Amino acid sequence: MLDLLLQQLANDPTADVDLAEVALWLATDEYPDLDVDSYLAKLTDMADRVRSELSDELVVNLGTLSHILFHEEGFAGNVADYYDPRNSYLNDVLDRKLGIPITLSVLAIAVGRRAGLDIAGVGLPGHFLAKVVQHRMEFLFDPFHGGRLVSPEECEKLIESVTGRPFVLIPDLLAATPPALIIQRMLNNLRSIYAEREDFDRTVRVLNRQRQLSPGDISLRRDIGITQVQAGKHGAAIDHLKAYLESAPYAEDAADVRHALDRALAEVARWN
Repeated sequence: MLDLLLQQLANDPTADVDLAEVALWLATDEYPDLDVDSYLAKLTDMADRVRSELSDELVVNLGTLSHILFHEEGFAGNVADYYDPRNSYLNDVLDRKLGIPITLSVLAIAVGRRAGLDIAGVGLPGHFLAKVVQHRMEFLFDPFHGGRLVSPEECEKLIESVTGRPFVLIPDLLAATPPALIIQRMLNNLRSIYAEREDFDRTVRVLNRQRQLSPGDISLRRDIGITQVQAGKHGAAIDHLKAYLESAPYAEDAADVRHALDRALAEVARWN
């Protein structure tokens, strides 16, 4: 199922997929026995509660969604342990009621859409938000901070506080982030966490999922090869490093990649 969903997104990054379903199937890489259907049922149950309280006022409906998710259910941003990989697995988010901006946004999207609301993700530098849309009206909100409404001015201050750099919000930046890019960003988070921990096997696993989403991104072949060298799996690194150098022989990092390839070839020759 996951392979089919990733292929669908690779073919059409804007494909109308159920982000929660994709995220839960991704979690089966870490939790092979995960019951995806039971977690989807939890989302449906929450959506039924939201739907039963909907009105004709968009901002009121957003308040209902946020109240149920972030007050009644108690979902919150994991400020104390932001880089815990469990924050990036939707099943863990549903179990622990803790997440990071993107997974809490995926939660809001999943529950909101099941309830009949048009919710989209908005990927900004250093932070991920969501918005509810109806006709030409939309409201930006922050699932990591209890679902509070965010004005454009508050959004600028929020991004500046996260990145430490001046930020000017332009309308294009508030466009809905395509589903494929949301999943890719979730994978980037996991990749960074596992790489920082030198968990090479999991890093490669995530990189391979990223390749399924972006098969034309040759840099992923390089990164898989380098990570395999770091893991001491030199044989597995060779084809990836060769593929990168054949596609980008004059890249700025070509010399470093050739050095890694030579090291891998020498190690394999030493054992043969």
